[in-house]
Amino acid sequence: MNTLTAGAKAPQFTLQDQHGNSVSLADSLKQGPVLVYFYPKAATPGCTVQACGLRDSKAALDSHNVTVFGISPDPVAKLAKFAEKQALNFTLLSDEDHSVADAFGVWGEKKFMGKTYDGIHRLSFLINTDGTIAHVFDKFKTKDHHEVVLAQIAG
Repeated sequence: MNTLTAGAKAPQFTLQDQHGNSVSLADSLKQGPVLVYFYPKAATPGCTVQACGLRDSKAALDSHNVTVFGISPDPVAKLAKFAEKQALNFTLLSDEDHSVADAFGVWGEKKFMGKTYDGIHRLSFLINTDGTIAHVFDKFKTKDHHEVVLAQIAG
């Protein structure tokens, strides 16, 4: 796992959102910075807490013109159910083959309850409008993720 760092160029991608529409990073960067956060699995406790924190922080994120993309290996239909159930007000993207997670360096070996497997490491990237990574969020608790992000954005 070779995680991207601040100053690196973010890999360009186009993925399907929870509605089945194609969404590209390049198009979104034309509107302002983008927060790309990777999470392991929709509708699990930690991922739900993290998503709801961002949902509840939407006005503050909007005030800084930040678009939020949550990326997981879940299929589009599962993302749609998750977004609807939690009333999420930002875009979820499906990376079923984990190619985008690989490109950002967040797909790799994990250990849980004595088992080793490959999966997404919970990391977030704030990407500037020029496509460079402004900040990598790698030290946070799921319940505090939105606060850590807002503190960084607000400067």
